[in-house]
Amino acid sequence: MSEGDSAGESIHGKPSVVAALFTRVGQVYQSWLDKSTPFYAVRWAVTLLLTAVYMVRVYILQGWYIVTYALGIYHLNLFIAFLSPKVDPSLLDEDEGPSLPTKQNEEFRPFIRRLPEFKFWHSATKGIVIAMICTFFDAFNVPVFWPILVMYFIMLFCITMKRQIKHMIKYRYLPFTHGKRTYKEET
Repeated sequence: MSEGDSAGESIHGKPSVVAALFTRVGQVYQSWLDKSTPFYAVRWAVTLLLTAVYMVRVYILQGWYIVTYALGIYHLNLFIAFLSPKVDPSLLDEDEGPSLPTKQNEEFRPFIRRLPEFKFWHSATKGIVIAMICTFFDAFNVPVFWPILVMYFIMLFCITMKRQIKHMIKYRYLPFTHGKRTYKEET
């Protein structure tokens, strides 16, 4: 490969100004993400605020329902991944790898999510921002009868959550914990 052929390099082998700018912006963005990690309540509050702003924008503009529907489906998929275990117990054989305990006397294994909370938040927020950007372009304002989309989304949500709850009951896992379990001392 000759000098300057690799991506982001100028003719003289040094990084181009544009590549350096994007690298720096990526570093600053990652730094802000890293700093926001411990503040989950604030992160989710900002995401809910962005969602409210987006919904008000869609309501005022009276359009972009298909973008909103796509955003809802995307958030539903993220939520299902958030509720699901990293290793699906229905796909494991009895002797194959770690699994969730199914009996009372089995060893406790912590619930490991397929989609961790931070990635769930980050993906949901990016989805809202992208949907907000789409509302600035008329190409995404496809005319559609929105009550059908709402009914279809509600039906899809109910069917998907019913299946997920049945899976949770069958394999006895609870994706939410409220701290370490304590036992009363019997003397």
